[in-house]
Amino acid sequence: MYQIVKRQKLADKIYLMDVKAPRVAQYCEPGQFVIVRMDEKGERIPLTICDYDREAGTITIVFQTVGESTEHMVALQEGDAFLDFVGPLGCASDLIGEEIEALKKKKILFVAGGVGTAPVYPQVKWLHQQGVACDVIMGARTKDLLILEEEMRAVCKNLYVTTDDGSYGFHGVGTAQLQALWEEGVRYDHCVAIGPMIMMKFVAKLTKELGIHTIVSMNPIMVDGTGMCGACRLLVGDEVKFACVDGPEFDGHLVDFDQAMKRQAQYKTEEGRAMLRFVEGKTHHGGCGNCGGDE
Repeated sequence: MYQIVKRQKLADKIYLMDVKAPRVAQYCEPGQFVIVRMDEKGERIPLTICDYDREAGTITIVFQTVGESTEHMVALQEGDAFLDFVGPLGCASDLIGEEIEALKKKKILFVAGGVGTAPVYPQVKWLHQQGVACDVIMGARTKDLLILEEEMRAVCKNLYVTTDDGSYGFHGVGTAQLQALWEEGVRYDHCVAIGPMIMMKFVAKLTKELGIHTIVSMNPIMVDGTGMCGACRLLVGDEVKFACVDGPEFDGHLVDFDQAMKRQAQYKTEEGRAMLRFVEGKTHHGGCGNCGGDE
């Protein structure tokens, strides 16, 4: 069992947990993920590692409630435990394998969208610990949905906060902020974008036009996390890849985002049905979802 030692609500429907998992904490690197399971009947949920403390033996995860399983996760409190906490899985960030002096010569930008801020943070923190400066564009739909702002500000050189509705920071999406910076003469040669699929697609589209090498994290399409289910299959250039074992990071200019988004949409219906069963409880009969069943 893997005990929850900290539980915190970061924003509406977004939660942070520190979980005691010494072996995972000992070997994990930024960019990797874990699979959690609450009980024997629970769904396997892949979550990117947000942070880790090797001395304390803890892993930090951040998740957003989007379906039945994550709603059950919200009910877990400090002192409760996960049945399974498997990891580290996937490949570490490509930046981890580069020479530090070479990294210091790069002008690196991270673009984080929504909950994508969580997997961006450990990479930026790792670079900061190596003495490598980088900039971060961090966005959300509204101010109330921004997470980890102060933590990110402490480890990056420049933090540009954006909100779609203009309630805080730059009024607009991350690509608009990047375009504005570019027009001001700010230049980058390496970009890492993590967030919703549609956001990563348009970041990659813009950076291709600007000539900025771009890495994206395809964790939104992972289901099983071991490569056996095939749910995270995607095209990268002319090659078939699996996000959970070959990634989750890939060259954003080679990813077929349209195909990946179609694959992601295939699971929305079942996710919605599961959520409906959870909300309606005993009154659920699998019909319209509005009448409350026969009881």
